[in-house]
Order: sequence, then C-alpha cells, then structure tokens
Amino acid sequence: MKKIIIYSTKTCPYCVLAKDYLTEKGFAYEIKDVSEDEAAKQEFLQKSGGRLSVPLIDIDNTIIIGFDKSKVDAALGI
Repeated sequence: MKKIIIYSTKTCPYCVLAKDYLTEKGFAYEIKDVSEDEAAKQEFLQKSGGRLSVPLIDIDNTIIIGFDKSKVDAALGI
C-alpha cells in the first residue's frame, strides 16, 4: 500500500480534483491542510522547496506539485 499525503487548502479546486481522483482509483490518503496546520505548512514548504502551489502530493516520497494525472499514475504504478 502506497503512503499518500496531500497538502492542500480548503479553497483549492485542484486539491479537490486530486482527492476525488485518488478516491475514484481506490487509494487511501492523508490530508494536511497547510492553511490551518503550522506543522503541515512547514513540512509542505520543505517538500516543495519553498514553492507555494497546492496541492502537493507526496506518494512514497515522490513529490508532485500540482495535480498532474500522468505523474500521479506513474508514482502509483498504474
């Protein structure tokens, strides 16, 4: 089972698309809201190299900034 973390905000439409896509494909994931959780925000900034774009999707330490289905599929092995 892949460990998936999505760093997101409540107002991000691409975050919703990413979550819906992973749910549709049957993958469980953890959500970290960077707008409300300071520790999650610091993790996000470290993983993103200081970039502020959400979603940031971490799939077994493969970092994907933004929602790119082909990159997500490659990281998931589907």
